[in-house]
Amino acid sequence: MKTGKVPENVLKRAVFGQIHTRRAEVILGAGVGEDCAAMKLEPGEIFVISADPITGTAKDIGTLAVRITVNDLASAGAEPVGILLTVLLPEETEEPELKVMMAQVEQACREANVQVMGGHTEVTAVVNQPVITVCGVGKVKEGQMVTTAGARPGMDILVTKWIGLEGTSILAKEREEQLLTRFSAAFVEEAKSFDRYIPVLPEAAAAVRSGVGAMHDVTEGGIFGALWEMAEASGVGLWIDLRKIPVRQETVEICEFFGISPYQLISSGSMLMALPDGGRLARELEKQGIPATVIGKATAGNDRILWNEEEKRYLEPPRTDELYRALGK
Repeated sequence: MKTGKVPENVLKRAVFGQIHTRRAEVILGAGVGEDCAAMKLEPGEIFVISADPITGTAKDIGTLAVRITVNDLASAGAEPVGILLTVLLPEETEEPELKVMMAQVEQACREANVQVMGGHTEVTAVVNQPVITVCGVGKVKEGQMVTTAGARPGMDILVTKWIGLEGTSILAKEREEQLLTRFSAAFVEEAKSFDRYIPVLPEAAAAVRSGVGAMHDVTEGGIFGALWEMAEASGVGLWIDLRKIPVRQETVEICEFFGISPYQLISSGSMLMALPDGGRLARELEKQGIPATVIGKATAGNDRILWNEEEKRYLEPPRTDELYRALGK
């Protein structure tokens, strides 16, 4: 396609033609020439807004773009309502590729009951792979919003599912041929499918019902980054048992293959929570088929300690995600 705005006929076929999910709250949605979207809230409800780009991979980018932003809204205790997309495409992109991306977006929106409210689609020479940035809009009742800053000394620190899910899936897709030199095809296919675990709406809803104090989606920087950010935002220390942090064997072996740490690998699909009784929530989530593990406690002071049997170390501020090192970016 030519540089500039995507032509109107392509926009209608490849973009608007893929958007079908609708929400009653959205009173002005995506359309030709519409630069804004609008939604109406009930009294006592407030907007929750989040924005995220997908830059680490171009594979299944439409699905990831929606799921990551929906997860951010869920981590605030909000119900996702709509998204606005900015889609930047390299000049060699053809219309069928755009149509596939938008079909992925719509499928993920349908799963989460989210409407594409609008956005912008452009072909540009400044990107060498597709980039999708999503602005998510959600709603929550006044007084019920959850933040990253709500952890208090004495609260349990809980992690859902397993760390490294998103990074493992991306590496298995982007570096499949390399991995097949060591691992079986079945092993790599299982690792690729870890993206099925990325949605976190069910566990976020259960956590809100349980009176969770703080929630944080474990994204760039991995579990170490998320732990630091929650502790920093909340002004607390941490006592974390490294051995209890849940990680799949596929993630461990793929990280060993690339010489990277699973603890600093992008981990969307895993939620970090702080609450008074983590064990009770873990049991409730297990009933729903969602693994959850209490890995430590929030403490008074600023010491953020990681214990591995008798070895003690201190958590450090987040560093560049290991995904980029493995991909050579």
